[in-house]
Amino acid sequence: MLCQFTDSLGRKTLKNFGPFPRDVYSVGRLDIDSEGLLLLTNDNAVNHRLTEPEFEHPRTYLVQVEGMPSLETVEQLKRGVIIQGEKTKPVQAHLLEHEPHIPPRVPEIRYRKKIPTAWIEITLREGRNRQVRKMTAAVGHPTLRLVRTTIGELSLGDLKPGEAYRLTQEEGEKLRNYVGL
Repeated sequence: MLCQFTDSLGRKTLKNFGPFPRDVYSVGRLDIDSEGLLLLTNDNAVNHRLTEPEFEHPRTYLVQVEGMPSLETVEQLKRGVIIQGEKTKPVQAHLLEHEPHIPPRVPEIRYRKKIPTAWIEITLREGRNRQVRKMTAAVGHPTLRLVRTTIGELSLGDLKPGEAYRLTQEEGEKLRNYVGL
């Protein structure tokens, strides 16, 4: 689905999962080919603190890439890579030994019998447009599947695709405290 409330092309959007109050917006975005945690809020201050690069709140992704990256490739990602003429900030990254336990993607990603895939967990603190995809492509391992698992202290947990969870008042206050409000 598209992480916005309207679409001129008639694709599935957040509106299909509502109703939501008019003043609710997503904190950051996932492109149409990405999956995972999406926070919706009407708290503009929380939204600002979680999305503006100056606050450097971490976001973690499970990334399935084409090919088998070497440890040196993962180190390149950690140090930062050049995308669009500018080096990314360092990230936390490590190659996963096993495929993560996540629901199958619908539609499935492309599969090529002769090309292996690997999973990398990446945590970044800046949020350039399609940054993870551009970083993995820059080191020669295009992203096949991208799943955001955390935003700051919030975690996807056991939520399934299309499921929602409303934060309790206490959890909302904890989030505001986390972002410094």
